[in-house]
Amino acid sequence: MPHITIELSANVAQRHDVDALVAAVHDSALAHGLPPADGLRTRAVVRDHYRVGDGDVDHAFVSIMARVGPGRDLGIRQSFSAALLDAAEAQVAASNEIVPPGRQPLAIAWSVELAEIDPEQRINRNHVRARLAEQSTT
Repeated sequence: MPHITIELSANVAQRHDVDALVAAVHDSALAHGLPPADGLRTRAVVRDHYRVGDGDVDHAFVSIMARVGPGRDLGIRQSFSAALLDAAEAQVAASNEIVPPGRQPLAIAWSVELAEIDPEQRINRNHVRARLAEQSTT
């Protein structure tokens, strides 16, 4: 049931395909095997107001936060985090960056963090799970 949020500076969104980034991270999460398809949610949030490093306009950030249910061992959590980051970096590197005249390609600060969700502090009503289960029996 991972919830993955990709937070990125607006200059990344101006020069790269955010939908492709979301798809790459989502697909890598599914391929990893930690999350079931019916529990995975991936979204992106573009930050219009930001500063990176010394404030150079060609500096950027992509931060991935994954929240997962408890009980997975450290090795699984670490490999999951690495898979998300690897997929995000690869997708951005493979895309054709739109570099404005007189500017440089973006220098991106990448990060990924994984946190466990406290089950005692969470209520979940997942209607996607029921629909996927129903579709698999028909």
